[in-house]
Amino acid sequence: MAKYFNVNGLCRPEKHYMVDLSTRLEQIKEMVDNGDYFTINRGRQYGKTTTLNALAEYLRNDYEVVSLDFQTMDTLSFDSVQNFVAALAGELLDNAENVPEEIEEQFLKFAEGTARINSLNAFFRVIKAWCGKLGRGVVLIIDEVDTATNNQVFVDFLAQLRAYYLKRPKISTFHSVILAGVYDIRNIRRKIRSEEEHKTNSPWNIAADFNVNMNFSASDIAGMLRDYEADYQTEMDIEDISNRIYDYTTGYPYLVTRLCKYIDEQIAGSEGFPEKSDAWTKEGLVEAVKLLVNETNALFLSLKGKLEDYPKLRSILYDLLFTGKPIPYTAMNDSIEVASMFGFIRNEKGTAVIHNRIFETVLYNWFMSEEYMENKLYDAGLKGKSQFMTGGHLNVRRILERFVESFDDLYGDQDETFLEDAGRRYFMLFLKPIINGEGNCYVEARTRNRERTDLIIDYHGEQFVIECKIWHGNAYNERGEQQLTDYLNYYHLKRGYMLSFNFNKRKEVGIKEIMLGDKVLVEAVV
Repeated sequence: MAKYFNVNGLCRPEKHYMVDLSTRLEQIKEMVDNGDYFTINRGRQYGKTTTLNALAEYLRNDYEVVSLDFQTMDTLSFDSVQNFVAALAGELLDNAENVPEEIEEQFLKFAEGTARINSLNAFFRVIKAWCGKLGRGVVLIIDEVDTATNNQVFVDFLAQLRAYYLKRPKISTFHSVILAGVYDIRNIRRKIRSEEEHKTNSPWNIAADFNVNMNFSASDIAGMLRDYEADYQTEMDIEDISNRIYDYTTGYPYLVTRLCKYIDEQIAGSEGFPEKSDAWTKEGLVEAVKLLVNETNALFLSLKGKLEDYPKLRSILYDLLFTGKPIPYTAMNDSIEVASMFGFIRNEKGTAVIHNRIFETVLYNWFMSEEYMENKLYDAGLKGKSQFMTGGHLNVRRILERFVESFDDLYGDQDETFLEDAGRRYFMLFLKPIINGEGNCYVEARTRNRERTDLIIDYHGEQFVIECKIWHGNAYNERGEQQLTDYLNYYHLKRGYMLSFNFNKRKEVGIKEIMLGDKVLVEAVV
């Protein structure tokens, strides 16, 4: 059977196109060799289970590996100590490869419920005896550990695990403990105990920092595509396509693989892309991005759900996206910590930024959808949609002309504060119905601030750059023109666009073209 791009469940190198995990496995093994107790917490569909499965195989030559998955234990398993020990003993018997006969008998008693226990001590004493008989280090891996976070028996289990781990090397116990899930073990406490019950000597204060980068780099993606190219000989530009996929995803594993899967299975063979060689191009990738940002999947639903659960986080991201307000990346801020834990934001030189362009586009679409019904600029863009196409191409100059007219009619008498906070958002609302279903618009994170934002439009395989800026005089404007020219060089474009929000009452509203070297800049002023 031919290999394919897998986005559902465990990935296996013999069946699926995958990035090379060897460097990550080496880094994690160093922590295991040190005897660390640590958590691998990443957002949904981040490749945790695939990494843990590969890690278990990677460690087996040097360690006794016990790999468990708490998701396989039903909710009744956490109702009482008796049920929990029975379920855990059963899992150990099913997954441990080397259990001496006398230890197996005791685990069976626990699993069958014939050994009545009121605490976890008896179970851990058997664990101690088992580890002492094996003659080499035992590594405990538990996936989906946060499945059990609402149960006190789970807290008690962590406490016992911590106590036995801290007694090394005086007693035989696990050499290394790896807990994996969405929640960091140090954040799990929020789901279990009220603030006044938190204690410094708690089960969550011993975990070592896990700094292994689980994002895919552009070179990781290129390695996976070389594997694919060996099978299909599409003659794609692997370096270019890998860099472009990384630019859209910042290496978020699910998004990377999802885009590749769309290109391979849906774009190839579709109208305009009859062969795989046609699909593995910049234009094919743009079409794949369009499909991805408009689908409903568990990852995007999780993103939306978490923002509904954490209103402060929603407010922070809204300001970040639409006003360019810089948000310091402060780990002590609960909203920042939670957003980082779920993989929605990242730390970019001390500033919180949305993790990737795909998330940005999904968030823009969601936030703006809440304003569609009440915003007159959205209506203006919707009603005039047909006039913005010329020969099958998007006429961005006409879009700017019509926006200037509509914005001046509706909001021309508003003050400076309104323009700063709402101007760029209103342009995106005007643009949305024009490109909806056919293209996407996102913000170039490297240029977003309160004074300047570069919008990138992907439409039918073409890209357009529009700089939205707050007017601060001619000298500043000239610098902005040069910055836009530099950016056009980066995108290999000859024409760029600038939308200036001018507070000067004597401003000249309208649109003009400026020649800068071999570039044409179309500037609109509102």
